[in-house]
Amino acid sequence: MQIDYSERIPNNVNLSGDRRLQRALERWQPNYLKWWGALGPENSSDHSVYLRTATSVDKEGWAHYDFVKMPDYRWGLFLTPVDGERSINFGMHMGKPAWQEVPGEYRTELRRLIVTQGDTEPASVEQQRLLGRTCPSLYDLRNLFQVNVEEGRHLWAMVYLLHAHFGRDGREEAEEMLERHSGDADKPRILNAFNEPTPEWLSFFMFTHFTDRDGKFQLASLAESGFDPLARTCRFMLTEEAHHMVVGSSGVERVVRRTCDLMREHDTNDLRLHGGISLDLLQKYLNFHYSISSDLFGQEISTNAANYYTMGLKGRFKETAINDDHLLENDAYPVFRLREDRIVEEEASALTSINERLRDDYIEDCSLGLRRWNQVIREAGINFELKLPHRAFNRKVGQFAGLPVTPAGKVIAADDWQEGQSAWLPTAEDRVYVESLMQPVTEPGKVANWLAPPLKRINRQPFEFEYVRFN
Repeated sequence: MQIDYSERIPNNVNLSGDRRLQRALERWQPNYLKWWGALGPENSSDHSVYLRTATSVDKEGWAHYDFVKMPDYRWGLFLTPVDGERSINFGMHMGKPAWQEVPGEYRTELRRLIVTQGDTEPASVEQQRLLGRTCPSLYDLRNLFQVNVEEGRHLWAMVYLLHAHFGRDGREEAEEMLERHSGDADKPRILNAFNEPTPEWLSFFMFTHFTDRDGKFQLASLAESGFDPLARTCRFMLTEEAHHMVVGSSGVERVVRRTCDLMREHDTNDLRLHGGISLDLLQKYLNFHYSISSDLFGQEISTNAANYYTMGLKGRFKETAINDDHLLENDAYPVFRLREDRIVEEEASALTSINERLRDDYIEDCSLGLRRWNQVIREAGINFELKLPHRAFNRKVGQFAGLPVTPAGKVIAADDWQEGQSAWLPTAEDRVYVESLMQPVTEPGKVANWLAPPLKRINRQPFEFEYVRFN
């Protein structure tokens, strides 16, 4: 398949001048489109969607809005501009010029980092593919589709790196990212959070707030990489990822706002008779999505993370703003550990605690969203506070994996954990109820009963705008 690289794939990586790379992408693209048709947003190919498309990295080209059919979306390849003076900012190669080509000694490690990040992008599209059936408004449906096409573009970005820099191994890895599928029993996605179903919109909003926020911190760490093409790719991806998190945080806030309105209107905490989502049920969903997203940061003490750092492959969040020697060979960092039946904070090697420091940054960022949601609750005069559960709660990865811990951080007996789960995590009954609320609303300017209309506009368009046209 011949591709017009200036029109079909807007890019700033000189695709038209690299015939080898052209041939590689021409072989990959038909499989990508086949995957999109089979596992992308269901029955959406004929919809005209008011999408934001990046045509360049500058301010004028970053956000071009127009109606687009998603299979015709221009999945572009963009890296932030080259900084000819850029040096490696951490690890054993600190001060040396950033690598423009893959260092042979780190080829395997870099490929693993790129593949793991790249695998998350199509996974989230697969997880969300059925949500269009139950969209709460055209505004929300458009936001879903925007997130979907940008996750597809992020896959393109990682595939470009594999094709451009890793030869046959890279091409094989790019193909395998289309062969693994979210939740597949035989070939699941690499990270477990991306094998969890996203069956309804409350889960979607929680996912884009919590799990996409993990993506922010992982991308920010890779944006510090000494391998310059990876760093430049991730910096541009971060711009789009920020908008995904806005979809999540503002979506949950709209649920909270509507919940408070219903509570005041009917003078009750139990909203099941009134088609709302109670605050305690929101807390359960929060607990679940926060805990599975926390797992994505990996082991608290990790030699792999230490090695990536020392090699100069993956840094810390805002690496250059941290006031230390950026080697960490003699530095300490506080880490939570299990001691007998208590969780205590102890000093550990800063180098092997890279994951935990990143998780700490993530927790602080998550807390900002909760402050906004709780402000809505306070302004409604309701005595309730949404809280992040303890980092050891409901963990499947790391030293707390399988440990029976309450949301408050108390280690309890396994039997007590089994008994308490229904109060802390969504039950089967809870999920059935939430799914029962998911009735599609496709009339412009209308919204489902369980959430409030949005306060934010898209490109200055009103809520009543026809964001999706069903052709």
